[in-house]
Amino acid sequence: MAEFLASIFGTEKDRVNCPFYFKTGACTHGERCSRQHNRPTYSQTVLLNHMYRSPVNLSLTPEMQRLGGLTEEALQTHFDEFFEDIYVELVDKYGPIEELNICENLGDHLVGNIYVMFKREEDAQKAVDGLNNRWYNGQPIYAELSPVTDFREACCRQHETSECTRGGYCNFLHVKAASREMRHSLGVDTYGKGRHVAGGRRRDRSPRRRRR
Repeated sequence: MAEFLASIFGTEKDRVNCPFYFKTGACTHGERCSRQHNRPTYSQTVLLNHMYRSPVNLSLTPEMQRLGGLTEEALQTHFDEFFEDIYVELVDKYGPIEELNICENLGDHLVGNIYVMFKREEDAQKAVDGLNNRWYNGQPIYAELSPVTDFREACCRQHETSECTRGGYCNFLHVKAASREMRHSLGVDTYGKGRHVAGGRRRDRSPRRRRR
């Protein structure tokens, strides 16, 4: 029995533990979910809840649509500046990371989520302790350890091939990619459509800085 329960843990067959929380660290039902959300006491992965505030959400308003919205170039520049700011800050203050993935989902439970997988569990805990006492761009940061260990399972496979029919409201991660130039300047590689994995040695930080 124990072997069977272990084999179905975190799958749809598991009637006790939430498979979406296990795979993505987030659940559309939140605390109202009928299955358990087992929050880890230690993990390499940190979730920064709803930290990235995309201009895309502003472009969905009637006023922004009347004005023509935002160009793809402007959206990418905004994202690149944010990505650089977060990546450099995390590495410099808390330690080396293996992956940094930022969601472009629109669903309430995933919008703006940032997933950071550190190389060491102790660095992840240090980041949670430190970031929960900080603000970014006028907003408090909410950090927690996440159960996500395999981003291949957390990310939407259909999004990887531009075939996801649920779009921004998919329950799996749609990860936005930094530009090639930004990835090169930071020494970051990509896996799939947008996952960012640690690569070579990064260059010095560009002069662009955000407010804290």
